[in-house]
Amino acid sequence: MAIIKALRGKSPKIGKECFIAETAIIIGDVEIGNNCSLWFNSVIRGDVNYIKIGDNVNIQDNATIHCTYQKSPTNIGNNVSIAHNAVVHGATIYDNVLIGIGAIILDDAIIYNNTIIAPGAVVTKGTIVESGSIYAGIPAKKIKSLSPELLKGEVHRIANSYAMYASWYKSEDET
Repeated sequence: MAIIKALRGKSPKIGKECFIAETAIIIGDVEIGNNCSLWFNSVIRGDVNYIKIGDNVNIQDNATIHCTYQKSPTNIGNNVSIAHNAVVHGATIYDNVLIGIGAIILDDAIIYNNTIIAPGAVVTKGTIVESGSIYAGIPAKKIKSLSPELLKGEVHRIANSYAMYASWYKSEDET
């Protein structure tokens, strides 16, 4: 069973129709929206500041969501995919965003709507990622604009696929 733990008087709040894998960890001042999925070994640790997660967000295997004490909370919008082994730390991510496998998003970075952060990219402290863009590299820089086809074919497809995958696990739990 997942570890869902209150800390310092704050208990995680989890929306409706969420899938939380048995090895996921959610601690402290965390608010998770509806239709989210937290996959195996994901960690959402709201021990030193708050973490707010919108609707239809998937946080994939081994991803870590954290924040900075008294300085940088983490805010994640709607329809966001945070891929395997990614780290989001004290940043703000708006809607319709794909954070690629192993990407790192650091304190006070802002990732605006309709954006892809490429696998392995490092978005450094305070970086502003422009809406409708693809960022890659270390440090991450804009490499091109995001086409409507790529937005639909990657960002929306992956978010919707993870909602479907989560439904498989939820139906198995009911049997």
